Amino acid sequence: MTRPEPVQVIKQRRDAVLHALVEGVPYIAFLGVRFDRLGDELTAILPYDAKLIGNPALPALHGGATASFLEIAAIIELGWARLWADMESGRLDPAQVQPGAASLRLPRTIDVTVDYLRAGLPRDAYARARVNRFGRRYASVRVDAWQDNRDRPFAQATGHFMMPQPPRD
Repeated sequence: MTRPEPVQVIKQRRDAVLHALVEGVPYIAFLGVRFDRLGDELTAILPYDAKLIGNPALPALHGGATASFLEIAAIIELGWARLWADMESGRLDPAQVQPGAASLRLPRTIDVTVDYLRAGLPRDAYARARVNRFGRRYASVRVDAWQDNRDRPFAQATGHFMMPQPPRD
């Protein structure tokens, strides 16, 4: 009988898959967005940077940076949800995943609607996406972004995405 792998090895492989997924989008690195993973749950983090300020008189985060942050959180959540299902079912071996692999293809945005609830302050921001519908071709996601208090979001978004199709043989 084969012994189960140590938990640390499994976590490292999952983190490597998430890193490869995020690394495939240069704009994520430009904004400085990173992701914390607890099990299958992701939290997107947008560290404060002066380049993200749109209105220096307030100061407030630029609306485009906020919208991009929400869209990134949604897309990575969808990609991660698909990869998580494949890893858990055994269809994907995390040890074989390399940046740029076909299995890391991300969904394409159909539309994103952003609700700006209040000004984003000059500090770190966090976002969590929740998948409302996840089909073979289409997905719908809701994202909430907050700064100091998760119960007081400063922006929310709803997005619709086309899911990548598996390559045909």
